[in-house]
Amino acid sequence: MFAWPLTGNDHRSLLLEGPRVILRAPRSRDWRAWAALRRESRDFLVPWEPTWPHDALTRGAFRRRLRYHNSEWRSGSGAAFFIFHRTDGQLVGGVTLANIRRGVAQTGSLGYWVGARYARQGFMTEGLGLVLDYAFETIGLHRVEAACLPDNAASQALLQRLRFSREGYARQYLRINGSWRDHVLYGLLRADHRAQRNAGAGPAIRQAWPASPES
Repeated sequence: MFAWPLTGNDHRSLLLEGPRVILRAPRSRDWRAWAALRRESRDFLVPWEPTWPHDALTRGAFRRRLRYHNSEWRSGSGAAFFIFHRTDGQLVGGVTLANIRRGVAQTGSLGYWVGARYARQGFMTEGLGLVLDYAFETIGLHRVEAACLPDNAASQALLQRLRFSREGYARQYLRINGSWRDHVLYGLLRADHRAQRNAGAGPAIRQAWPASPES
């Protein structure tokens, strides 16, 4: 019923719009804003992320990220979005839908980060809601998974707000900040997400495809 709708660079035209935020694919011109927000949020982000390489915030590192994300879009194995404040256009954070498996699985894995100054203000809740709508209703996934550290109470609360179910505990699941760390595993089904939307629990969402995306 559903097919991956993106070919070539078409994904650069996709906008996911909510009441407070707009999501789109990262572009080359986003490097300065991305580097500035990540730099000022470093102490906030480092405990929850893989080890930052020595050149983590350089233009070259950002270009490598873009190439990787673009390759995933083209192959249908992943989708990356930046979150922008709808009012002033400032970068707020990012979301990735990675490890997309088709066939009998129809599943993807969710990852996300938010700048320190935008944390706990509802921006990520809305942003993830937009990406979940895209995952379930546009590209037809059946299930989305997520994992977070046991001591990351804010991330667990975020997933629970979005009606993810806690499904397990994985020992030494990912290498975070230089150490193999246990993770709590969460999952969300399309039927559960639709029930939440039908109950009016989510923001009004619009998807748009502008004719001429900027590079």
